[in-house]
Amino acid sequence: MAHRDPIYGIMAEFDSAQALLDAAKKTHQAGYKKIDAYSPFPIEGLAEEIGFHHDEVPLVVLIGGLIGGISGYLMQYWMSAVDYPLNIGGKPYHSWPAFIVITFEMTILFAGISAVFGMLALNGLPMPYHPVFNVPRFSSASKDRFFLIVFSSDKKYDPAETRKFMEGLNPRSLSEVPS
Repeated sequence: MAHRDPIYGIMAEFDSAQALLDAAKKTHQAGYKKIDAYSPFPIEGLAEEIGFHHDEVPLVVLIGGLIGGISGYLMQYWMSAVDYPLNIGGKPYHSWPAFIVITFEMTILFAGISAVFGMLALNGLPMPYHPVFNVPRFSSASKDRFFLIVFSSDKKYDPAETRKFMEGLNPRSLSEVPS
C-alpha cells in the first residue's frame, strides 16, 4: 500500500481577478468557511467574499496602550511616593499632574509596539514555509494568476465532493496541496 501525504487543501487557479471573486463568493455561499485566496494585488471585496471579517489588532493595541499607561503611571508613583520620596517645595509625593507626560508617552510606546508585534503574531509571521509553496504553479500568484484554496480542515471538506465543486467553478487548473 502506497503512503499518501496528508492533504492541506484543494487549490484552484484562475485567470482574472473577477473570476477569483466570483469563485470565492460561490465557495463561501456553498458553505465552505475555511478558505483563502491569493492574488498579485489587492482585490476590493475579496476579503468579504471569503468570509474574513474579524480584526483583532485594535484590541491588541488597546490592551498594549492600557498596560503602557498604567505601568508608566505606577512606575512614577512608586518612584516618587514609595521608593524614594523627596519633599521638594512642599509638593505632595503623589503629584499626578507631573505624571501625565510620561504616562501618555508610555501609552503611545506600548500601543505602537503592541501594534507591530500583534500584527505579526496574528498574521502568523514570520512564516518561512507554507504548504501552498508545494504547488509548482503557485509561483504565478505574484505575477498574473489568482488562486483559491479550500482547506482540508473545513468541516464541509470531502476530497471527492470538494474537488467536484471546485471543478464546477471553471478554474484554469486544480491542484491538491500536500501538507
